[in-house]
Amino acid sequence: MLMNLASFLLPLLLVGVRSAAVAGPEVSWLEKWQVHRNPVYPVDIVEQYADATIPKVEAFMNKKIAEGTNNGCTLENAAVRREWSDMSIEQREEYVAATKCLMSLPGRAPKDKFPGVVSRFDDFVAYHMTHAAQLHDMLHLFAAHKYYVWVYEQALRNECNYTGYQPYMNYHRYTKEPEKSPLFNGNSSSMGGNGEYDPNYVGVNQPARNPSLIKSGGGGGCVKSGPFSDMVVNLGPTSSSTAPKNSVPRNPRADGLGLNPRCLRRDINVNAALGATDVKIMSLLKNTEMNGFYNELLGNPPPKNDPYPWGIHVAGHYIHAVDPGGDPTSSPGDPVFYFHHGALDRLWWIWQMQDPEKRLRVIPSAGGMLGHTGGHGGSKLRRWLGGLVGGLLGGRQNIEQMYDNIPKGSVIDLEFLAPTIPLVEAHDQLGGLNGAFCYVYA
Repeated sequence: MLMNLASFLLPLLLVGVRSAAVAGPEVSWLEKWQVHRNPVYPVDIVEQYADATIPKVEAFMNKKIAEGTNNGCTLENAAVRREWSDMSIEQREEYVAATKCLMSLPGRAPKDKFPGVVSRFDDFVAYHMTHAAQLHDMLHLFAAHKYYVWVYEQALRNECNYTGYQPYMNYHRYTKEPEKSPLFNGNSSSMGGNGEYDPNYVGVNQPARNPSLIKSGGGGGCVKSGPFSDMVVNLGPTSSSTAPKNSVPRNPRADGLGLNPRCLRRDINVNAALGATDVKIMSLLKNTEMNGFYNELLGNPPPKNDPYPWGIHVAGHYIHAVDPGGDPTSSPGDPVFYFHHGALDRLWWIWQMQDPEKRLRVIPSAGGMLGHTGGHGGSKLRRWLGGLVGGLLGGRQNIEQMYDNIPKGSVIDLEFLAPTIPLVEAHDQLGGLNGAFCYVYA
């Protein structure tokens, strides 16, 4: 296990993402970033805003290079994450194959703590289940999910030979007939189709909002079409599940970590997606302070006179709700989870790049409670890997000088998934973690 994990981490931390060397004739970064947008979807106002942000990104990178803080990351060697429907069919099918590969590899999570883990895919679910509260507090929501999704991306690339990068979903594209989209249409290059109609599934309750229910989109049952029609969900549900109790078998353990094999259930839901239109996302991006950005993302306070007042974070989760996608704790058990949090990471990055000098290293200070910022002790393996990360960060003695309002000593501890890192490193995807974070969104 030590050698396997080391072989995974060493190339990443020593030389950064595998895309750093571009094979073949050199191309300009603008050519590399070029988006071949799916003609089915007109360019929306958020995409226009993101395109207009490119000169700011270039200026930011030029400044980092001049100061020597880019850690080898450049716009030329940055990886490019793309919207699923803008990818070619071959690229989508490669991602699907890598996801299914991860589901076929044996898990590494400690069996005494996570008896229901079967696969490497389950490892990520188990971690989220036991850290959901911390992952969603003010300190960790953005940075910890960035690292978590990045580590998942590296598992796809380094363990399952995926040559691309983690796709994201542009929520606005799913506000009209999402079940017919390239993401959910159920063909071989999709992430699976809708669930069968389940009369017991009425939707997702949203207390304190008006309306207070995200009505069912007409699914709720087992997914019967597409590459994940035979997927076996092993972990959960938990007490936070939104699935009908008489439709999903209970887990043998109260914490949901026991083995509970069952089908993937979905409700592809336009009513949820309408809570994350391009107009609403533009309103989010126009916030000039982090507190406003954070709270509007979460839908706090609930919007008034809005038929879809969910907040963008909630809306994104319940576009593919039920089991496990509708369980806030075990939601990574539906592979579309990573598209949703890739989308949130993209929005955070676009917001940061409007004024990176002021926005790169800030966290919310109102709207929630800070969680645990330290590590959890751990095995000799994890202590060794922690020392490795410290060494690769150059033994930086004055790292606290990089912080704005991030508490000193704050870390992201992914335990058995990856080494603990300083939280501030995940605030910079263009050179953070000694250049291992080096990617953009197109």
